[in-house]
Amino acid sequence: MKFWDWYLKISVVSALIGGSMEFFMVKTGFYDKVTVLESEKRAWESSPEAQAIREALNPWRNRDTETTKDT
Repeated sequence: MKFWDWYLKISVVSALIGGSMEFFMVKTGFYDKVTVLESEKRAWESSPEAQAIREALNPWRNRDTETTKDT
């Protein structure tokens, strides 16, 4: 392999950059914040208000499923 040292340098630099990004996210509490935001999003999406909004935005959704069942 002609460019073995080049590939090795690229892989080491990439691993260092990725590791430093993960370290930063762990130290700043990024994963904890994302977990809380995702759980709040899922709780809101399953609420009656969100279902009413979803139904209001797409009133033909049930008609499409009924036509596919009839055929």
